Amino acid sequence: MLIRAPEVERPSASAVDAALADLERALGSSKVDTSEAARTTCARDESEAFGVTPDVVVHAVDASDVARVLAIASERGVPVTPRAGGTGRSGGAVPAAGGIVLDTSTMGRIKEIDRAELVCVVEPGVVTGALHAACEAEGLFYPPDPNSWKTCMIGGNVAENAGGPRAFKYGSTQRWVLGTEACLMGGRVVRTGRRTVKGVSGYDVTSLLVGSEGTLAVLSEVTLRLVRKPEAVATLLGLCASARDAAAAVTALVTSGLVPRCVELMDAWTLEAVRRQGAAVDPRAGALLLVELDGETREVEAALERAGGILAAAPGSIEVQVAQDAAQRDRLWEARRSLSPATKKLAKYKLSEDVVVPRTRIADLLDETARSAEALGVRHLTYGHAGDGNLHVNFLWDDDGERSRVDAAIASLMKTTVALGGTLTGEHGIGITKIEYLPLEQSADLIALQEDVKRAFDPQGLLNPGKIFAPRRGHGAC
Repeated sequence: MLIRAPEVERPSASAVDAALADLERALGSSKVDTSEAARTTCARDESEAFGVTPDVVVHAVDASDVARVLAIASERGVPVTPRAGGTGRSGGAVPAAGGIVLDTSTMGRIKEIDRAELVCVVEPGVVTGALHAACEAEGLFYPPDPNSWKTCMIGGNVAENAGGPRAFKYGSTQRWVLGTEACLMGGRVVRTGRRTVKGVSGYDVTSLLVGSEGTLAVLSEVTLRLVRKPEAVATLLGLCASARDAAAAVTALVTSGLVPRCVELMDAWTLEAVRRQGAAVDPRAGALLLVELDGETREVEAALERAGGILAAAPGSIEVQVAQDAAQRDRLWEARRSLSPATKKLAKYKLSEDVVVPRTRIADLLDETARSAEALGVRHLTYGHAGDGNLHVNFLWDDDGERSRVDAAIASLMKTTVALGGTLTGEHGIGITKIEYLPLEQSADLIALQEDVKRAFDPQGLLNPGKIFAPRRGHGAC
């Protein structure tokens, strides 16, 4: 736990006691959990952020439970932190002011999969991987694939607008959300969006809620768009002499007109971590590209041949390999998805940032980050979704005395990202971990406008306080 939540006013003991009594009367003691184990577990997520242990965890089972919690919290002035799978990487589910953690992981029903209309309706506690499997069993496809898909949940995916490797072709979660059932502070429940592919009635409140990091509403149901399951999938691996060569190869792939569903990059330091885990990666390689294509079988076969030729002809190309079957493809992706825990073993501490730059500036970001880290004496490695310019830059250190230099390296990365025309986060959100950097990318007027929106939804500043915007007064009110 390396990043402290901002200081947010905590509720009084009397307010918490009154809320606990109200919650037990309204929901029953089985849903109101004050055990140390539950409160400790819900005090953090998979980020390196830490805050205040909540006073109570409420395990909601339906929208009425969620609405009652938000009504009681509003009446008693107690903050609420929504939580689904707890797999977030920016501290979004970490309570900054104690109070109530509203657990929606217990709302895990897939309510409907409509093959004719290509939509599904799910609760926020549905595990993303389980939704993938259920849709594919019907010959359908839900494309968003955060690397934590085995454990992350749809509620968190929508709240953070999660991305993943397939976002290059299919986009992030927002592209697939048609509508929501949203519970507001005070207990109101509204439906936003629609089930149809098209619709422009009123403001697009659904898109506003997606990526709002649980600061505007708590979702109790989500309607998602689906497509037909691709007929064929092919994966190839390209070894390059350097990350700059790999970045040039990515540009060549994209400008050729090919649209892979994934284009993943690993730099030299990442490959070294992979080798330490026992993977036999050619020692000449200073970077690796993992490219995946999907579509109709004949189209994929033709695209695979073209992609392989482009990678082989790219400057610095060492070798191109094609996965021969699904098992080999799964092994390649398992290695990619295990990078975060594998790299965490390299040092006592690790902080991972997920910045985005235009694809044509990937090499510039890598070069500038390397120069800054070297000047500061900070170890780092980079991997990520090169197809859409979303890179995960990881900073590693062992001694507490190195922390100030790491912070300087992260600040330099953020400034470089914005200077290159990029954005501070592609899929993890601002949460707690990037609050101080938001003014680098957004003007004071734009931040103030968003704070006005926050007040419209949450006048008391009680819903997930201490996230996205620096708290100014009260329970994180803007």
